[in-house]
Amino acid sequence: MLYRMRLIGLTGSIGSGKSTVGQRLRELGVPVLDADAYAREGAVVLKPEICQAFPEVCQGGEINRSALGRLVFGDPHARNRLEGIIHPFVRHRMREETEKAQAEGKPVVVHDIPLLFETGREADFAGVLVVVAPTELRKQRVVNRSGLSEAEFAARDASQMSQEAKTRRATWVIWNDADLQTLWERVDAWYREVAP
Repeated sequence: MLYRMRLIGLTGSIGSGKSTVGQRLRELGVPVLDADAYAREGAVVLKPEICQAFPEVCQGGEINRSALGRLVFGDPHARNRLEGIIHPFVRHRMREETEKAQAEGKPVVVHDIPLLFETGREADFAGVLVVVAPTELRKQRVVNRSGLSEAEFAARDASQMSQEAKTRRATWVIWNDADLQTLWERVDAWYREVAP
């Protein structure tokens, strides 16, 4: 029997709760492919290439992730160079896992991609779900969870397309401005709407 899998993009600004939405979708049985997880995998596999491109953040062949983060979020050219190394690996892994989910007959597959719009990927999907939250709340979440300073949060937030622009380009928007139960209810309602 022929069926059509729906491929959906998931994105949101830093601290929006995109990962929490992805986790809820996994609980509903949806394969959620996390670009950040594949980027971390790629950083291990491609460590020699990264250290060759950025010797100042490597010592003894190991990458200092904090130093690399500070460098690429402060220098757009450095960020573009790193993305040129990592992004092909991430796309390859996501394509592999999408094909596996399709072979298993999954009706919906979600690609969780922080820079989905910035990398021009929206045309790859049946639609894009954007998770949004007030900026002050996003900042508070990021500072509390990761130990980044408010200035580091601001630099990372500024390095991405604005939340307002993402919202305008979204197919669907989920607000994450209340408690966890409310967020889950919103995700569940969205999934009932899009599942074939």
